Parts: sequence; C-alpha cells; structure tokens
Amino acid sequence: MKTSSPWQNFLALLPGTLLTLLTITVAFLRFYDEQDFTILGQIREPRLWSNRLTVAALLVAVVNFSVEWNRRNRETNRLAEDDQRRGDEERRRREEATRTENERVERRQGEIQRDRAAAEERERANRERNRAAEERERAARRTRIQNRGTILQIRYQVEPNEANGQALRNFLAFLEEYGE
Repeated sequence: MKTSSPWQNFLALLPGTLLTLLTITVAFLRFYDEQDFTILGQIREPRLWSNRLTVAALLVAVVNFSVEWNRRNRETNRLAEDDQRRGDEERRRREEATRTENERVERRQGEIQRDRAAAEERERANRERNRAAEERERAARRTRIQNRGTILQIRYQVEPNEANGQALRNFLAFLEEYGE
C-alpha cells in the first residue's frame, strides 16, 4: 500500500481551507461596511471584490469537491483491494489447509495400506509356518507309526509268540482303521 507524502496531505487540505477563507471574506465584504470596520475604507468597490471572491469560492468549491471525490474513490479502491487481498489470503489459507489435510489423509491411507499389507504378509507367513508345522507333525507321526510297525515286525521275527503276533495284528487293524 502506498503512503501519501506530507505535501499530498497539505494539498488535500488546501481547497477546503481556502474555500472557508473565501466564504468568510465574501461575507465580510457583503455584510459589513466602513462604519463597522475602517479597513473596508481602503478597499475600492467592495461589492466587485465580493463578486470576484464569490466566483473564486465557487471554483475552489468545485476543486474541493473533486479532491474529496478522488479521495473517496481512492479509499473505496483501497478498501476493495484490501478485501480482495484478504479474500485471496483466506482462499490460499483454505487451499493450504485442504492440501495439508489431503496429504495427511493420503499418508494415513498409505500407512493403513502398508499396515494391511504387512498384516496380510504376517498372516500368510503364519499360515505357511502352521502348514509346515502340521506337515512336520504328520511326518513325525508317520515316522513313529512306521517305527512302531518296524519294531513290532522285528519282535515278531525275533520271537514269534502269540503276544507279539497279537500286537502285530492290532497294529495292522489300527493301520486299516486310521491309515494315512
């Protein structure tokens, strides 16, 4: 915003002040005579001077009106520019706030997606570990069953008695019923 200089301020006051002085002088010349003020005796044709000063006062009044009109227009323009600037600043602040909020939401969504992906990866890894553990458990169970069957066969071959034969038959029945 441009600041006015002291000369501009002085010149802005000049028409109004000059108009006041001219109006007082016109009134002085019109309404008083030598009896009231002796100084009026030194002025020849006070009525003519009163008319001239009236014309000058009218011209100064027009100049004063123009100066005031211009000042008010400048003030109106300055206020409009200030409103426009404030509106622009407010719009920029809102846009910045919206952009910041959008970035925050996008970051949060990215974090949520990464968390979901990480959770899915952990879940998949847990399923794989569980499957592997179940597979190891099944393999261990099969191995124990095979070892038991091998032991029972060896016992029966070493001692072919009724107890070892019955144990081998029970094992075969178990395999037929629950066989893997």
